[in-house]
Amino acid sequence: MSVLIAIPARYASTRYPGKPLVALKGATGESKSLIQRSWEAACEVKGVDRVVVATDDDRIRTAAEAFGAEVVMTSENCANGTERCAEAFDNLGGGFDVVVNLQGDAPLTPAWFVENLVEGLENDPMADVATPVLRCDGRALNGFLEDRKAGRVGGTTAVFTQDKHALYFSKEVIPYTSEVYDDVAPTPVFHHVGVYAYRPSALGAYPRWAAGPLEGLEGLEQLRFMEHGRQVLCVEVDARGKQFWELNNPEDVPRLEAMMAEMGTP
Repeated sequence: MSVLIAIPARYASTRYPGKPLVALKGATGESKSLIQRSWEAACEVKGVDRVVVATDDDRIRTAAEAFGAEVVMTSENCANGTERCAEAFDNLGGGFDVVVNLQGDAPLTPAWFVENLVEGLENDPMADVATPVLRCDGRALNGFLEDRKAGRVGGTTAVFTQDKHALYFSKEVIPYTSEVYDDVAPTPVFHHVGVYAYRPSALGAYPRWAAGPLEGLEGLEQLRFMEHGRQVLCVEVDARGKQFWELNNPEDVPRLEAMMAEMGTP
């Protein structure tokens, strides 16, 4: 299957303007922008035919081209990363069997997460979209709960059927559990990792659908597929000892830098 990775990036984020150009310091002390670290993560994925940054902002385009990325300019009217990926795919003339949305705020995404998604779509003909879920240990779950207590919107959680088709995604911590878990103990909560692999037919239909009430309430783009009856496959991935977090808020910068230092990420 031919695979395109598109990294959607916009400057005018409501919660964190200019986020793609925020500098993150690695374990060696070298600072790189968030968009560069996300592009480097995409380039590590095996079996990919093309990697592009999809943006509507000249500042991001200039920065991305400076570190060697291919850039596809898209409209300012894209409501989310999925719509931006759909437009980038069209602008490139199509021609790929799978389009991967590697969101530009997730630079710690391991390559095998994306590889597992492509394999998941190959093995499940009923799925229109595949996205990774990672079982939280106590440390990760406590991080979610701390964010919610502080009034911050942190990561997203997912629940799914026995055949791994999504039931719901939420910025709340679901399912509810009253237990207290040690840092390394497995929990029943799954962290949704904001990466998607789409079949072109589903991706092409997405921008033509109106956003539904659940997408509007949660602010989660993947819910539009579910509200229009499309199957979203949740692929359980193994972190293999790696830590994962998205950059959602300014408070996440030191958290990500600490993780990179601990993992030796340059």
